[in-house]
Amino acid sequence: MKKLSKLIITHMDFQGENLLISAKEEKDRICQFNIVREGEKKLLGNIYIGKVKNIKKNIHCAFIEIAPGEMCYYSMDEKEPPIFTNPKKDSVMKIGDEVVVQVSREGIKSKLPSVTGNLNFTGKYLVLTSQRKELGFSAKLTKEEKARIRPVLEEHLTGQEGIIVRTNARDASSQELLEELTRLKKRYEELRDRAMSRVCYSLLETGLPEPLRILQGVYVRDLEEILTDDGELYSRISEEVSAEKEKKVPVRLYKDKLLPLPKLYRLEKALEEALDRKVWLKSGGFLVIEQTEAFVSIDVNSGKFSEKKDTRETFRKINLEAAREIAFQLRLRNLSGIILIDFINMEAEEDKKELLKFLQGCLKEDPVKASVVDMTPLNIVEVTRKKVQKSLGEEMKSRRDVEKWEKSL
Repeated sequence: MKKLSKLIITHMDFQGENLLISAKEEKDRICQFNIVREGEKKLLGNIYIGKVKNIKKNIHCAFIEIAPGEMCYYSMDEKEPPIFTNPKKDSVMKIGDEVVVQVSREGIKSKLPSVTGNLNFTGKYLVLTSQRKELGFSAKLTKEEKARIRPVLEEHLTGQEGIIVRTNARDASSQELLEELTRLKKRYEELRDRAMSRVCYSLLETGLPEPLRILQGVYVRDLEEILTDDGELYSRISEEVSAEKEKKVPVRLYKDKLLPLPKLYRLEKALEEALDRKVWLKSGGFLVIEQTEAFVSIDVNSGKFSEKKDTRETFRKINLEAAREIAFQLRLRNLSGIILIDFINMEAEEDKKELLKFLQGCLKEDPVKASVVDMTPLNIVEVTRKKVQKSLGEEMKSRRDVEKWEKSL
């Protein structure tokens, strides 16, 4: 049975800041936050004509300026060169070259934003790529679904672009897939033409606004309802989902002034809890979550547990409960990169194997790719989760750091 969920999009005052919040609710619990400060612009997904300012051959990277003073990191390990807008005799990147790049990752802590020459054009069912010129599939599609879709798209691969089939495509007809592919190809061609006549630092295409990006990243058929109290967003979201031919998700404009939407879903409390380093478990145990520059550490504690006869079984149950909660917290807090988990020590190898298998199963529910690497000899479990955006904690902290700096001047 599919888990139905609700997407809530609203404005909220939190700790003195005006925020636009997208919150996904599953099983009466907020499981995902995306936050935008009012008036704040995000770079993710934007496509620019940037200028190569420096090349570091020893670490295979270049630094590309996408706007005056806005430097980004570019990996030279990409298989193909980006699109050059200045005349060149070869495809070797040099300082001073003007190239078309897309922001693939926001700046995180002391790290610069990352850009790529592999442009992505995302639709409801497909992603068109400019460099990876092959047919790829979402890992969440079954073998049968891939077998149905593959012949529909394979004959339309021209060698000029690649196609990634998204999870939403499982419900799309052949006609819908091909119509979207045509639209994405046209969008790519128009952008290439536009790039050749624009000056350096031009913003060629803007990434989706955050609420619509969240909508695009959600498997629509799992949504029971989309709820917002913003009339303008209501209109945009209604237009976005109206193209659904099978199941049209209800979009509701919330109008009750006596009980505001953030209060109805206790969003302020949920956000406070998501920023707290300690998370209590029903068993009486608790997690301590710490984010450092290099990795995320999670410590599992037995907490209020008092010594009982069957210690092994008790620790096993606490660890399994912790594993499920950790998978939930990674998604809620958008924690990524290297995650090191110190579970309560277990002696039996079968219990350790069960824990790793269970944790991997919980991570599969995450829309962001996450996987268990291994358990070290010191019983530390290593997990990796794809890093795209700032974590929730970094997102909330970054603006405050800027304000402190400004006050110190």
